[in-house]
Amino acid sequence: MTTKHVGLYPGTFDPITKGHMDIITRGCRVVDKLVIAVARNDRKGPLFNTEERVEMVLHDTEPLRKKGFQIEVLPFDNLLVKFARDVGASVILRGLRAVSDFEYEFQMTGMNARLDAEIETVFLMASEKQQFVSSRFVKEIGYLGGDIASFVSAETKIKLEDKFELMRLNEG
Repeated sequence: MTTKHVGLYPGTFDPITKGHMDIITRGCRVVDKLVIAVARNDRKGPLFNTEERVEMVLHDTEPLRKKGFQIEVLPFDNLLVKFARDVGASVILRGLRAVSDFEYEFQMTGMNARLDAEIETVFLMASEKQQFVSSRFVKEIGYLGGDIASFVSAETKIKLEDKFELMRLNEG
């Protein structure tokens, strides 16, 4: 009898980008089931509320689920290793874009290992096309009127443009 490997891919996903989707797609190939954990993380001051972010992740991952990949999208607001245990994950997936990501991720991995040595962290390097994509840059470019179509899905682009329009109306 084989053990089913459940992976956990946590993030704020504010918004979900094509960079996130690259890691999700590749992550689906290394685990039997992928749980995408959308952090509430109100301290970061997200543009979208948790429910909106979960909805965007569900929408963007629908094609993968239709291909038969087991993907679950859940909000979380507790300790990552506790959430991993709660969903039965033995692996935490993390994407790395640049050396600057590595230092933070290295420290986080060490802390998580101290909290639960049974949960492994696996790093996936961002693909060449996605190395410099970040939600923060996408929001900044979009708010300033730049074209973000190559960074996010068409639906996410519309949701961002709607948010930016509301922000501009409230500022004026």
